[in-house]
Amino acid sequence: MARHLDLSIDRDSRETLAAQLRSAVRRQIEQGTLRPGTRLPSSRQLAADLGVSRSVAVETYEQLCAEGYLISRRGSGTLVAAAARAEVGSALTPNDRTTSAEVVDLRTGRSDVSAFPRQDWIRCVSSVVSSASRRELGYGPPSGLPAARHTLVGYLGRVRAVRTRPEHLMMTSGFAQGLAILCRVLRDAGHDMLGVEDPGHPGEWEFIADAGLRPVGIPVDRDGIRVDDLAASDVRAVLTTPASQFPTGAVLSARRREQLVAWAAAVDGYIIEDDFNAGFVAPAQRMPALQSLSPARVIYAGSASKVLAPALRLGWMATPPALTGPAERIRASWDIGCSGLEQLTFARLIDIGAFDRHLRRLRAEIQERRLAVHHFVTRRLPGATMSDGQSGPQTHLLLPRECAEQALVQAARRHSVLVRGGRYYAVRDDDRPPALVIGHAGLPGTTLNRGLAAIAAAYRDVTVRPPTRGADRL
Repeated sequence: MARHLDLSIDRDSRETLAAQLRSAVRRQIEQGTLRPGTRLPSSRQLAADLGVSRSVAVETYEQLCAEGYLISRRGSGTLVAAAARAEVGSALTPNDRTTSAEVVDLRTGRSDVSAFPRQDWIRCVSSVVSSASRRELGYGPPSGLPAARHTLVGYLGRVRAVRTRPEHLMMTSGFAQGLAILCRVLRDAGHDMLGVEDPGHPGEWEFIADAGLRPVGIPVDRDGIRVDDLAASDVRAVLTTPASQFPTGAVLSARRREQLVAWAAAVDGYIIEDDFNAGFVAPAQRMPALQSLSPARVIYAGSASKVLAPALRLGWMATPPALTGPAERIRASWDIGCSGLEQLTFARLIDIGAFDRHLRRLRAEIQERRLAVHHFVTRRLPGATMSDGQSGPQTHLLLPRECAEQALVQAARRHSVLVRGGRYYAVRDDDRPPALVIGHAGLPGTTLNRGLAAIAAAYRDVTVRPPTRGADRL
C-alpha cells in the first residue's frame, strides 16, 4: 500500500537533502506529529514523492533507525519506534497514574474488559453488517435506531421489569451523556439542585455542578438512601443506585423504595435510577428496577460500560412520557446520535442470548473476587468488616475507629498499592467511621492477591503499636 509522508525540502539550502530529511522526520517524531507505531512509506515511495534519489531516502531511514527514532522490520516496513509510547491523558481526569508495573491499582472505576465477549461480538458485527438495510446504514433518529430500542425495551422488561415503550427509550453515548441531558431537562423545568447519595461518586458531583445544578448530599445507610433526610432537603430530584449502592453495596429496601416513590409524587419531582451495578447482582438476589413502581416519576438509566466495555460508549435511559420530548429536543441540538452499527450489534448480542451468557460469567468472576476479598479481610485485617449487601466490582470495608484512614491509604502507597479511603466518596465533612474501598474489577487473581497482601502490610503499619518503654524487661 502506497503511503505518503508530508515533508518538504529546500533545494537551495546548503544542507544536504539527506540531512534535511532526517531533521524533518526527527522533528515530527519529537513533536508528536508522527506517533509511535506509525508506518512510513518505503524508501522507494519516499524518494518518488519528494523527487530525490532512493539513496537519499535509504540514508535517512538508516540513520534514524541507528538513532532509535525508527525501526525497520522485514515484511512490515519502517515504523516510528515505540520506545516513547505513553498513555494519553485527559484534562478532565486527574493525572495521578503511575508508570511502574509493580504498582497494583485497587481504585474504583475500572471495568473488567478482559471478560469482553470478543468472538460473540465479532459474529454479531458480521451479522449486522451483512444484513443492515440502507436505512439502518444511514442517519438514524438521535434517540437511537428503532430496531435496537425495541430489542432493548424487551430485554429490560424481561430482566429488570422496566415498564416503558421504544419511543420513550433513548440510546446515549454512555451514562454520562444521559445524565447531562437530564440535568439540562431539569434545569429548564426550574430545578437548581439534584440530590446525590453520600457516599457516592465524586466525578458525578462535579459533572452535575458543571451542568448547572448544585449536588446536595443525602446520607446512605444499610437500607440505601435515607428518604427522611431527602424529604428534609429542598431538592425535587435525586440520583440514586438502588440495586447496589455505590460504593457501599447497600440495597435499597422495599420500604425505602415505596417511600422514595411517594416522596417524588409529593414534591412533583423525579428519581434518576442509575442501574449500572444491577448486572453484577444475581437475579435471585435483586429486586425489580425501581422504575417499575412508578414509570411516571422514575427515569431509568444504564450502560454497557461496566458490563461490556467503556469503549463502546453505549448507554440508555427510559424517560417518563412528560420528559421524552424535552430530552429528545436537547439531544437533537447536541448531536445526531451514537453509532447505529454498535446499537444493532448490541441488540444482536441480546437476541442470540450471548449477553445473558456473558453476564452470568461476569457475575461468577466478580463473586470469586469478592470471596477472595472476604477471606482476606477475615484472616488479615482484624477489626475490619465488609459492609452488608456487597456486590459489584468494589468492596467497601469499615475499619476500626483507631485506624487512621488517610494514614492507611498513604501506607498502602508506600507498599506500591493505589487505593482510596471512604472519605474520598463523601459529600459531607462529618465524623463518619474510617473505611477503605477496594476496586477489584479486571485484575488477575495473582495481582489482586499481591495488592491485598500489601494492604495487610500497610494495615499492620498503622494499627500495630510499638511496645511501651520497659516492656522488654517484663
